[in-house]
Amino acid sequence: MRIGELVRRTGVSERSLRYYEQQGLLVSDRTPGGHREYPEQAVERVIRIQELFAAGLNSKKIAHLLPCMRDADGGPSEIATPRLVAELSVERDRIDRMISELANSRDVLDEVINAASHDPRRGHS
Repeated sequence: MRIGELVRRTGVSERSLRYYEQQGLLVSDRTPGGHREYPEQAVERVIRIQELFAAGLNSKKIAHLLPCMRDADGGPSEIATPRLVAELSVERDRIDRMISELANSRDVLDEVINAASHDPRRGHS
């Protein structure tokens, strides 16, 4: 499929897809006219890349991780190493800390909103 089709099916911009290629996260072939051609599996790969970016991983870590993710049959990749598992566990712990900090921030905001909405000087109840 061409880049426009991949954009349509994933919702990811052409610029991002090109960046993914530059970082070694995504591979395309070139037509004789120089257009990018992506295999069908590129859709799932782009979605997975987006999920990993959303989890806070950088492109270098994603490039290291992608080959180790579950194979098409659902089994773990043979090249997943104990070191990679340890690195990913550290990333997961970092995300857990961020979630906790955000929940605390939300609680503080809720208290301020609650107090401000019940301020008798404002004429609200």
